[in-house]
Amino acid sequence: MTQTLAGKVALVTGGSRGIGAAIVRRLAGDGASVAFTYHSSPDRAEALASECADRGQQVVAIACDQADGEAVAATVRAVHARFGRFDILVNNAGVMILGPIDDPDRNEAEMRRQLAINLTSAVTAVRAAVGVIEDGGRIISLGTVSTQRCPFPGLGDYTATKAAIAAYSRSWAHDLGPRGITVNCIHPGAIDTEMNSADGPFGPILAGLTPLGRYGRPEELAAAVGFLASPDASFVSGAEILVDGGQSA
Repeated sequence: MTQTLAGKVALVTGGSRGIGAAIVRRLAGDGASVAFTYHSSPDRAEALASECADRGQQVVAIACDQADGEAVAATVRAVHARFGRFDILVNNAGVMILGPIDDPDRNEAEMRRQLAINLTSAVTAVRAAVGVIEDGGRIISLGTVSTQRCPFPGLGDYTATKAAIAAYSRSWAHDLGPRGITVNCIHPGAIDTEMNSADGPFGPILAGLTPLGRYGRPEELAAAVGFLASPDASFVSGAEILVDGGQSA
């Protein structure tokens, strides 16, 4: 694999499994030094870091509760201090709590945590990163295809957090453009992970909604992140990129 990111330093939030782990592998494979956060999967996090180390890649796992704003900001500063620079931030960490607006069993604590992880922590990470990121850096956040087309009830709270990230990203592109920093949002469709497995109850339905007729692989989503992080994407900013197999078409 071409070392397009040699000498760069990246932070991926929520990187111990699924899409996050695929992004870590992709950026490390492209030559970046990568730090990633984890919260509830320490064994997986260390296994991923060891796997990358065995390939000669510099990858570090950092425990962080993404719902804790102070911890998120401290993690950004710690990555900069450890590697001496900071080039790429990938806001990947997220949770999905579903329920219709009139749900009598709505768990307000879970909803507040979803808001904190999906939206507030990403905003906090970007604000912390702005003070240390190199000119020409990259900020990439993950949204969801349901911001474009919401096919089921009960997605409102989750989708709203991701729609807000997309709106922030468009604005941040203007804020940071003078420094050559690009800011983009990727909207995944159905990607085969533990959170939304192709073998799960929604698998046949979601696969049927895509013209390609299947779930995407985490590596296919990570490829889009790799592109946006690369020099080839130097004139792509403020964009919303759909990696959804055509689901939103």
